[in-house]
Amino acid sequence: MSTSDDMPARPRDAASTRDDLLDAARRRFAADGYDRTTIRAVAGDVGVDPALVIRYFGSKEGLFTRAADLDLGLPDLTGVRAGDLSKVLVDRFFAVWEGDPTFLALLRAAATSEVAADAMRGVFARQVGPALAAVTDDRAPERAALVGATVLGFALGRYVLRLPPLVAMTRDQAQAWLGPTLRHYLLD
Repeated sequence: MSTSDDMPARPRDAASTRDDLLDAARRRFAADGYDRTTIRAVAGDVGVDPALVIRYFGSKEGLFTRAADLDLGLPDLTGVRAGDLSKVLVDRFFAVWEGDPTFLALLRAAATSEVAADAMRGVFARQVGPALAAVTDDRAPERAALVGATVLGFALGRYVLRLPPLVAMTRDQAQAWLGPTLRHYLLD
């Protein structure tokens, strides 16, 4: 199938086409946000008819939900020494922030889209909350929410708003600033 006479036909491989659409959607959502990303643009990036996006994902919301299925890859924190928890977390968050455009797409979109905000809450409920609950003695939901607010605020300032002092920070400098706050939220 092709969207124009100038575009070569794609091989018929549904799994590959779905994967290509999800990759294109992640790039679009990261660059343009949820509201400005269109099914037509995502389909055009892959060279397929927009109807195929609807066929595979049902709607723009369905496409976003699948594209925003983010795995933070948090390690099992139960064996991590208390003094090392914040370093492990900050290192992992940097890997996600700088290595997966899905996170930034979700972060940008969550400010204006309830669908995206719900997806972000789901990531924290399924991944961050349980990981942190394993290493805290009490009030795990509050502690996880405070850690989440801190790292999301940092990510928003550094990657979306591009605040010069945050952009200029090395990972070690960010660790030096974030570490004590995260340790306090987790352990005090």
